[in-house]
Amino acid sequence: MLAPRALRCLLCVLSCAWWPHTGAASRLKSAALPIQSEREPQPSKGLTGCSFGGRFYSLEDTWHPDLGEPFGVMHCVQCYCEPQKSRRGKVFGKVNCKNIKQDCPDPDCDDPILLPGHCCKTCPKGSGDRKQTDSVLDSFEYFHEKVKEKEDDLHKSYNDRSYLSSEDVGPGESRTDFVAVLTGVTSSWLPSSSAVARVRFVLTRNSLAFSITYQRMGRPSKIVFLDSDGTTAFEYRVPKGQSDMICGVWKNMAKPLLRQLQSEQMRISMTTSTSRREEVEGKIIKHRALFAETFSSMLTSEEENSGMGGIAMLTLSDTENNLHFILILQGLIKHKGKDPLLVPIRVQLVYRQHILREIRANITSHDPDFAEVLTDLNSRELFWLSRGQLEITVATEGPDPRQISGFITGRKSCDTIQSVMSSGDALTPGKTGGVGSAVFSLHDNGTLDYQVQVAGLSSDVVGLTIELKPRRRNKRSVLYDLTPEYSKTTGQAVGSWSRLEARHIHMLLQNELFINVATAHSQEGELRGQIKALLYSGLDAPRHELPTPLAGHFVSPPVRTGASGHTWLSVDKQCHLHYEIVVAGLSRTDDITVNAHLHGLAEIGEMDDSSTAHKRLLTGFYGSQAQGVLKDISAELLQHLDQGTAFIQVSTKMNPRGEIRGRVHVPNNCESGTKADTDEVEFDDVYQKDPEELKKDPHTCFFENQHHAHGSRWTPNYDKCFSCSCQKRTVICDPVICPVLTCSRTIQPDDKCCPVCDEKREPKDVKAPDRVEEHPEGCYFEGDQKMHAPGTTWHPFVPPFGYIKCAVCTCKGSTGEVHCEKVTCPALTCSQPVRRNPSDCCKECPEEDRTPAGLEHSDMMQADGPRHCKFGKNYYQNSDSWHPWVPLVGEMKCINCWCDHGVTKCQRKQCPILTCSNITRTDGSCCPECVDDRDDDDLMMKASDKRRTLRH
Repeated sequence: MLAPRALRCLLCVLSCAWWPHTGAASRLKSAALPIQSEREPQPSKGLTGCSFGGRFYSLEDTWHPDLGEPFGVMHCVQCYCEPQKSRRGKVFGKVNCKNIKQDCPDPDCDDPILLPGHCCKTCPKGSGDRKQTDSVLDSFEYFHEKVKEKEDDLHKSYNDRSYLSSEDVGPGESRTDFVAVLTGVTSSWLPSSSAVARVRFVLTRNSLAFSITYQRMGRPSKIVFLDSDGTTAFEYRVPKGQSDMICGVWKNMAKPLLRQLQSEQMRISMTTSTSRREEVEGKIIKHRALFAETFSSMLTSEEENSGMGGIAMLTLSDTENNLHFILILQGLIKHKGKDPLLVPIRVQLVYRQHILREIRANITSHDPDFAEVLTDLNSRELFWLSRGQLEITVATEGPDPRQISGFITGRKSCDTIQSVMSSGDALTPGKTGGVGSAVFSLHDNGTLDYQVQVAGLSSDVVGLTIELKPRRRNKRSVLYDLTPEYSKTTGQAVGSWSRLEARHIHMLLQNELFINVATAHSQEGELRGQIKALLYSGLDAPRHELPTPLAGHFVSPPVRTGASGHTWLSVDKQCHLHYEIVVAGLSRTDDITVNAHLHGLAEIGEMDDSSTAHKRLLTGFYGSQAQGVLKDISAELLQHLDQGTAFIQVSTKMNPRGEIRGRVHVPNNCESGTKADTDEVEFDDVYQKDPEELKKDPHTCFFENQHHAHGSRWTPNYDKCFSCSCQKRTVICDPVICPVLTCSRTIQPDDKCCPVCDEKREPKDVKAPDRVEEHPEGCYFEGDQKMHAPGTTWHPFVPPFGYIKCAVCTCKGSTGEVHCEKVTCPALTCSQPVRRNPSDCCKECPEEDRTPAGLEHSDMMQADGPRHCKFGKNYYQNSDSWHPWVPLVGEMKCINCWCDHGVTKCQRKQCPILTCSNITRTDGSCCPECVDDRDDDDLMMKASDKRRTLRH
């Protein structure tokens, strides 16, 4: 039997594998995670390849994965050892697996059979379909060869992330890129148009950020996401503005819709509200080229109401002046027949109507995508490329030629190009407590605007430069000197770099440039930071302005740290505080010794307050970024924000009173405090204010005749001592745990569940016990991501199970630590104990025989009873049995698994030994059968059906 750990590894990796759009140019295979066995063999020294299931495979090998007993060989899954190249040129292999059952041809016969050891059904006693099946697999291998031959040079930039910091990706922060090309829609009431739009998507967890550019149409008013059935899944109202770009976020996507997005079953539509109403629509697809894309072009037609359009995604080779491009075309070929039509096209690179390069090729009507490489661009072509003066045109050849074209510019998106400079990231790392911060803006003509600020330095600035990554240790490569624009008075440098080469634009958009600050005491650089894109978050934060710098220098007393950061803040009309924080230089070594995941806490407070009692927690700080919305803000804090007497800081276990800090000034008119209610609501539902919008949202909850947004919490009408939350259409209500009070007299407010101290009636001669003040901040608990007062107790909240009622946590005021203990349940003598109420922790013996309660969420983590089992993403109670589900294959109905006191055991169904010569396996059957017996059974069934028909 396959070891549980190895099986979990395989399930995880198989579930992460995906396969892109079926177009020729978009058939670039994804770089899936390598599948590693539990006991990975050590290949001979010098060999490169892939390890899988205890075996070593050479580069470009293909095989069917063997998951071991009882699963066996997955004949409908084919794995491929894909060659990869690191930035240093070292070759290694990555395993990619694909379900090939979808490529099976349709057999010509009426009763196809499934032969043992095969994936596709074939016709009995015939060889035609067998050849067909083999041709599918052969073409699969041929496809890999063609991709390798044609796109080999793209492997470097597409798959190499060695220059990206691992700090950038927090827990579960993996991202997936999608794209959509939107062209004119023709209907009975709406004529087609020549408008074209391009949408770039980034999926992070369950939030989908999108950046939209468009041409030949007015500003859209509404964007609609359509699910696989064509119904509206999400609608985004476009705010008014003059920008030619639309930015938005679809937050809290439901899991069924996430699956549709990943399997490319969703579409997006965009309409205008002008008198000449226009609509464009397109399919959302994954595309591997999106990661490497640094230049782009939107292709439009000069014809009126043409319905044609397309995009070009372009990138430069890492070492040569080769320009790779991929075209995605819509409406260029008009062909409605079932059989594909071969159409010759002509792709030209044009400068001021002069043809510089031309490529002729054939594309099919069913697969109108195209990829090619323009080799050895000369200095003039590279110069025109950097200035946005090159045009790419695509035209069909023949009696009815059609053409679309567009200018090539640097890639556009709603992301912000920025950098945080820290002493911890300097070429010679240090801990000075200083900070540098920069924001950049790239224009179509290749000009780069920059705003840079520094603070808290140990000595005067002598150099401010944009540089490449050092080729050798401490050997700097300077691209551009910003020092002449630096003002010692303001500590800022503001200007434009108008001589960016195409190579510089490519490296800028690939996060390969750095900014360095040299000082009199540190001639090589006291501060340094990577210039990289900050993903659009949808928060109302003014990213175009310089952010507020955060440094150890601003902490009171100052802290000598290698970390630094910056933050954007704003207060909206509802008096909610939107914040985005980025940090750099936090020591990973310290983090490992102190805490495995949590970097620290982001807080907001009052500058003049020497104590820390008035600090407010913003969020637990994971990775290098934190963002959110703070709603229940006091009038005093809003006033401090307005006056500039408030601060933002990041505290860590090493520096609990502040590692880096910055004074913030956010003008606002919220004298009376927050206008929103003070119920605790996740910031992700801030856009869901309209009840009508809540009804349309697929993951809202309907409870007590009212809609609630996903993530929101409220007190139910039926009992004020319960707290309810909405978790994706499921309402979870749990009892409130009241804190232990230290006062002698208490009162019970009518509108509250828990009693409070009655300070007015407290006897003067009785001195109340001193409150715990050793750790005034209280305790931060990662489960519910909240601060808890010292001395309070609560049931831990663990997503997605909710409150775990068989554990109680206590905040130790002296140390600020959270101590959690399981509730020990008494031993029972009965055979079938029951839990009388869902909120009870321990089970009891029933007074009379009754059916045991069903499995509940809270049963997963109870202290009593046998241990449960986890298989894949599901939990099972002791003695439960099930058929396992394997990604890319589905439910394994021929294998039975069961939970035996916390251990998952699986066994394949035992099949009888067959003596016949002609053996086959029918679809849905676990065991092989004799063909002759099955034919006799089929004949008897058909005869019986015929008699039944005649009788009627």
